[in-house]
Amino acid sequence: MRAAESFPVYPGPSADGGSPEPGGLLDVLKVAALVLDAEGRITLWSPQAEELFGYTADEALGRFAGRLLVHEQHLKLVVELFARVMAGGGSWAGVFPVRHKNGGTSLVEFRNMRLEDGRNGVYALGLATDQATLRRVEQDLALSTRLISQSPIGLAVIDTDLRYVAVNPALERINGLPASEHVGRNVREALPFLDAEAIEAAMREVLADGIPILDRESTGHTPADPDREHVWSVSFYRLEGSNGKVLGVATSVVDVSDRHRATAEAAGARQRLALVADASLRIGTTLDLDQTARELAEVSVPELADVAAVDVLDSILHSRAAVAVHEGAAVFRALAVAAAYPSEAVGAADPPGEVARYDADRLVTRCVNTGRPVRVPHVDADDLIRIARSPEAARALAAAGLHSYLAVPLIARGEVLGSLDLKRLHNPEPFSADDEVLASELAARAAVCIDNARWYQQARNTALTLQRSLLPQEPPDPPGLEIAYRYQPAQAADEVGGDWFDVIPLTDDKTALVVGDVMGSGISAAATMGQLRTATRTLAELDLDPAQVLRHLDRLADPMGQTITTCVYAVYDPHHAQCLISNAGHLPPVLMRPGRPPELLELPTGIPLGVGDVPFHTTTFDLHPGDQLVFYTDGLVETRDAAIDERLNALLALLAKPPRSLEETCDMLLQALRHPGDHDDVALLIARVQH
Repeated sequence: MRAAESFPVYPGPSADGGSPEPGGLLDVLKVAALVLDAEGRITLWSPQAEELFGYTADEALGRFAGRLLVHEQHLKLVVELFARVMAGGGSWAGVFPVRHKNGGTSLVEFRNMRLEDGRNGVYALGLATDQATLRRVEQDLALSTRLISQSPIGLAVIDTDLRYVAVNPALERINGLPASEHVGRNVREALPFLDAEAIEAAMREVLADGIPILDRESTGHTPADPDREHVWSVSFYRLEGSNGKVLGVATSVVDVSDRHRATAEAAGARQRLALVADASLRIGTTLDLDQTARELAEVSVPELADVAAVDVLDSILHSRAAVAVHEGAAVFRALAVAAAYPSEAVGAADPPGEVARYDADRLVTRCVNTGRPVRVPHVDADDLIRIARSPEAARALAAAGLHSYLAVPLIARGEVLGSLDLKRLHNPEPFSADDEVLASELAARAAVCIDNARWYQQARNTALTLQRSLLPQEPPDPPGLEIAYRYQPAQAADEVGGDWFDVIPLTDDKTALVVGDVMGSGISAAATMGQLRTATRTLAELDLDPAQVLRHLDRLADPMGQTITTCVYAVYDPHHAQCLISNAGHLPPVLMRPGRPPELLELPTGIPLGVGDVPFHTTTFDLHPGDQLVFYTDGLVETRDAAIDERLNALLALLAKPPRSLEETCDMLLQALRHPGDHDDVALLIARVQH
């Protein structure tokens, strides 16, 4: 019949003559189709109808539909609805209980409508599907639609030609474009501000292999926020129909700019903490002012700056206290410069050790005058003039690419000591407020170390000045003796102390040779040494036996409160070619005779001065032309990592080398036996009997 031609239930062959593909959503719903004539007999019956109701086409065609499918109690209602539809009263839709062939009842969703053919024949078309299946599909669609429209995640569907099919409101907001400017366009056309080539390559990859790409980061500027770079997390999934046909690509986009920024800030905070921790270990390892400044400059590059310089106010190096606030010009002494790499900017800085005066309009002067950081995120030509020490230096800084500048004051105990000067050249980021806080933290830690170093330096200089003033400035040339001597102070300020030597002329051409060591350090030890040296010279003029001199010194040393003071006192008599010597707990002198190996004099050791009531002994031995006596304090031979016997043997081995002048011998001993940073003074006295 012609109704079958007008309303085909089954699709025909595909265009290429192959089998037709399933109908997707219709296939899921399994929509059944049946056609009734004007009397209600079944004239068409689809395979889906057979599956839904259980009757084959042979069993259904020609029978009254109401009798076949409707329970008796519902038959009257069904007949009325059928009559209304056939009379042109419109279509009817609803849920109705239907009798299955197996005797059961199922709820079926119906759509019924009136049909006419070319001969004015009237028919009823019924479309039916299982209600439970339809409701499930409806719920899935409603949920999907709601999720897509209300999701905070940007979602889009893209066809196999990589053109937008649909976008949700969230993606409109993210991209700053309405849906109408997406649909029908590819990524390159719709979003030229993104890396379209990489995005389309990823989508083609997903279309080809079906493996999702998850959380790929993309960056760019959108029309909605063109001044700020955004970071997005983008994922791609292949879309397939129920039959496995590839429909396109779904993409989800999440703006993670805030998270990315927070992560970067957290990483920056960890880096700053690590730098502060590193600075705590590296700055202030010594009490040397220059070394401390170098440590601060080196810690600052390259993590904080490309070039760093440390300058202090010249006034603080001359025992004049710094003040919290300065005014006018400032005089600086450069202490250190460090750079992450060779640069013209290094040569533009003041060389370490030089003194420079900067007017009040200079940025570094403003820094120390106000006691506050000075930060110039973006340096221009006018700023360069106020940063550089000279026009030539300004040109060098410009050529080096200086684009950001920061100076922070060095403040310790409320006093401004100088500044930490930082420059960025290759690092493209301008100095930020966080950088200012970090630099101030480094400067605060270093300033205390610098302040300690400068006070120790001043204390050391004071002790050295006192001690040198108490030592003989130019010992006389004694009859029959050639004399050479050295004094070398300890490296640390608080360990400059009480080593001394003396050459004292006596009656009858005799000479007293003295070496002593007041244990302890600092000004107190130096002052005690001065008292003992003065007392020794006074006692020497009485022409006493060496043991008697030490006995009197022992009585004088006791009230001075020194627990240990060692001393060797010797008297050389050129007329009798003899030497008388007494030892108060000191290391034995070395006797050198031509043609014989050096030897330590065998003397009664005695006890240190100040112990009291212990006798001292005098030893007499001959001295002949060419003989030498080497007197020294323990700073020459004692170390923390070697036994004293081992060190004394090293001294004897050095003295056993071929003869040389006394001055050369002094230098050789100090160079071979002393090490940088030794923590004790050295007094060295060599006397050789002349021919």
